[in-house]
Amino acid sequence: MQTVDIIVPCYNEAEVLPTFLSETEKIVRGIQDFSFSYIFVNDGSRDDSAALLRRMSREHDHVHYLSFSRNFGKEAAMYAGLRNSTADYCIIMDADLQHPPALIPKMVEQILAGHDCAAACRATREGEKGIRSWFSRLFYKFSNSISDVKMVQNAVDFRMMSRQMVDAILELSEVERFSKGIFMWVGFDTVWIPYENVERTIGTSKWSFKGLAKYALDGITSFTIKPLKLVRNVGLILFIVSLIYIAATLIKTLIMGIDVPGYASLLCVVLFLGGVIELSLGIVGEYISHIYLEAKDRPVYILQESDRDAVITAKGETIRLKGDAK
Repeated sequence: MQTVDIIVPCYNEAEVLPTFLSETEKIVRGIQDFSFSYIFVNDGSRDDSAALLRRMSREHDHVHYLSFSRNFGKEAAMYAGLRNSTADYCIIMDADLQHPPALIPKMVEQILAGHDCAAACRATREGEKGIRSWFSRLFYKFSNSISDVKMVQNAVDFRMMSRQMVDAILELSEVERFSKGIFMWVGFDTVWIPYENVERTIGTSKWSFKGLAKYALDGITSFTIKPLKLVRNVGLILFIVSLIYIAATLIKTLIMGIDVPGYASLLCVVLFLGGVIELSLGIVGEYISHIYLEAKDRPVYILQESDRDAVITAKGETIRLKGDAK
């Protein structure tokens, strides 16, 4: 009997958790030769998610939970779930049922066929706001054009992975995590399973446009340094142009005398160069902020409660939390 841990990040999902468990159980109970357990990661929820997870854990031996001391984000929740899993395989999926449990048997089939990872990707983004879909397509195209780590269009975090792949992911313990890129960076044989977009019917999305924009920026700067090279190239081009302009001005002055420059053209040049400098500093600052956060060497998350012994792994240090007995 092979074991599978279903890792479910949760943030204010009390409304949907019972439905998620019942719907997923209907699917996994029919899969032979696999034993499924759940690791719910309560990411500092402000609703009744923590109390509900305690109750679910006591009622079901195969349901476990981890509770953070505050909201650390979905990336930290996924990492915590993987870190505290000991199963042969891991499945990551959202609690809002926008990741259809019906795909799990297909994932198991692909894993049994020899793949290291079976991952889901949306065939369409039907039902999603047009502006959000447009920015998503733009992000994937831009990221893939400048990064060596290529991501599949409309890829989601919903996937089943072998223990070998999970262990490789856990070797990357950076604080500023972008799992979609990490999944691709570690390699391994991945097969993609398309599915139709599912609209959320219970609860509301916790992602704001601002949060998604920051997440996209973190993803771009985490897996490529080409923006820094772009800043260097722009600076080099402006330096060469300025030398040419200085030489031309000197020659013109020696031949034709001093000419009073126009105020408008001077203002445009100053504003342009000032904008380039500010943009360059912003790009460099984004990378420096990553260095700053990683140099602090803080743990990715802090556990407050768990129904069983759990671990927090920082770089070079392991902190253990004693779990509550069921």
